[in-house]
Amino acid sequence: MVTLHGILDAAARGVFPPPDGSTTVVPQPSRRDAGVLAFTAHSVVFTDEDPQWVHETLRTVACDPLAATMNARFLAALMDRTGRRSDTVDVLTVGSPLPGAPPLALRRIDDPGHPRVAGSRERRDEVRVWSADGGLLVLGRGVAGRLEVAVEVAEGVRHRGLGRALVRAARQLSGGEPVWAQVSAGNARSLRAFQAAGYLPVGSEVLLSDRRLPPRQRKTPVWPRE
Repeated sequence: MVTLHGILDAAARGVFPPPDGSTTVVPQPSRRDAGVLAFTAHSVVFTDEDPQWVHETLRTVACDPLAATMNARFLAALMDRTGRRSDTVDVLTVGSPLPGAPPLALRRIDDPGHPRVAGSRERRDEVRVWSADGGLLVLGRGVAGRLEVAVEVAEGVRHRGLGRALVRAARQLSGGEPVWAQVSAGNARSLRAFQAAGYLPVGSEVLLSDRRLPPRQRKTPVWPRE
């Protein structure tokens, strides 16, 4: 059975779905996570909705078929049907693990009140947080159990390479597995930082969140570490 976890695991190794213009519909990896992932000429819709409805709706979208899954009309139809909402279209990137310890002076903290930490705990499990002088690094398990990174850099220390150093440090703290990051397509500064730190773009992604779920129901399953 094709799963989102398997597709992501392969993509992290540089093995992508065939660029045949088709759309694969797979079950949601958890009740919390639904959405759309677009690779080169191949899309993946992860939803518990009827796959036939997905394909029929895509055929009604008046645009290039290769772009249909990311078209606003399809996304709006999917959100209307599922009762979910979305914030933005992200560039999905992945960085391979790095050996050694980060050169940054990082301190492990537990600060549930920080907005970046609070947001991560809504969308991720097993959240770990480190602080640096002027920055914050968050690692946690997100969609389909993948290890995701988020960082925050204080306004007064930006443009000095701290963001790049933090996201590179995440690759050294990953325990030997790939690190994923979602970056808003319009956030050119962050995209440059992730690319400079060795992260590679693999596709675009729209996550559909169900804010009606209480935190205890947003948990993802325990995924195998392959």
